Amino acid sequence: MKSSYDCVVIGGGPAGGSAASIVAQAGLETLLIERDPMPRFHVGESLMPETYWAFERLGINERMRQAGFQSKKSVQFVTHRGTESEPFFFRNHDDRPCSSTWQVERSEFDKMLFDRAEELGADCYDRTRWVDVRFDADDRVTGVVVRDGDGIQREIDCRVVIDGTGQQSFLANKLGLKQFDAELRKVAIWTYYRGAVRGEGDNEGATIILNTENKDAWFWFIPLSRGITSIGCVGDTDDLLKGGGKPEQVFFEQLDLCPGLRPRLEHAKRLGEIRTAKEFSYSTSQNAGNGWVLVGDAFGFIDPVYSSGVYFALEMGIRAADAVVAGFQSNDLSARQLGSWTDEFLEGAQWVRKLVHAFYSKEFSIGRFMKEHPEHRGRVTDLLIGRIFDESAEQLFKDMEMSMKKAM
Repeated sequence: MKSSYDCVVIGGGPAGGSAASIVAQAGLETLLIERDPMPRFHVGESLMPETYWAFERLGINERMRQAGFQSKKSVQFVTHRGTESEPFFFRNHDDRPCSSTWQVERSEFDKMLFDRAEELGADCYDRTRWVDVRFDADDRVTGVVVRDGDGIQREIDCRVVIDGTGQQSFLANKLGLKQFDAELRKVAIWTYYRGAVRGEGDNEGATIILNTENKDAWFWFIPLSRGITSIGCVGDTDDLLKGGGKPEQVFFEQLDLCPGLRPRLEHAKRLGEIRTAKEFSYSTSQNAGNGWVLVGDAFGFIDPVYSSGVYFALEMGIRAADAVVAGFQSNDLSARQLGSWTDEFLEGAQWVRKLVHAFYSKEFSIGRFMKEHPEHRGRVTDLLIGRIFDESAEQLFKDMEMSMKKAM
């Protein structure tokens, strides 16, 4: 590890790995560090099809095809009564290769991105923690302090820091920028099963969203490779954990209330522990500063229901890296330059946020809405694919709001 770099990227997830790849490929001296040994476990296995273009940019689409990940060609919804929607097959909207994607084991996927950054010229170190960031009198980044795998603390000079520290949100917490979404105070409780009943044919790899009987919670069903399926329950923190209930107890109580999921797990075997994550929906009041920029979950996270997390992380990593490269070329590493991509990103991401809020309204039924407005099926599929930057969805949400009012 050298004592000076042009850019230091913190966090070896999709945001940090993609950002480090693009910056290093441009010829800038780049350091990428990750606190855990790689590969390491992470939740968030379902990809949106629009990740295709990020993989093209990173040069790993062929590796993704050869990696053995479960193919994902559709999304499906199951009501609180157990009624299954027609699958949303991405190919029916666009039959190009970019309309098929994958369900990934994040340990393998993130390691692929970490290794790709190294191939493109970044110095990559795992088991290395970010201790602090240094600023000058003008609040401009001058370097970072890290602790390597041998416990040695090092001061690294740099001109730019890209923070991809995920929900640890190092800079956002240090600078007091993190803002939790009061309407999305959720908890996720999840585990893994072998032998769960999947869809048939091209729907085998579908992400399935299943409501509980009272619609107070929902389950994700994400088929992975090797016959393993990720099963998670999401609901309001105050409701699911009231009275100090243990996560394992809560998980199985909610499973008993999910008529669409129980038959799928009847003969399946649970693998490993029950895991939890709380308060994961938040934003940041400032996304970039002089010499620093936030990406991925360090920038913000909406909700896991539509599997937007990894796609957003890749998109942010690449956009931020492009801004950094352009900033070095013009000798402008100001907050304005490093955050020049954020307005457009947030404008597109708002449509997924609106769809999330609609999902959590008990008056909303995607099946009913599709029957009322079949003309919007293509636009809804666009959002599920991740195509959020090309056109407005205003009319879609106006009609969705009317549909919910009628159901009240």
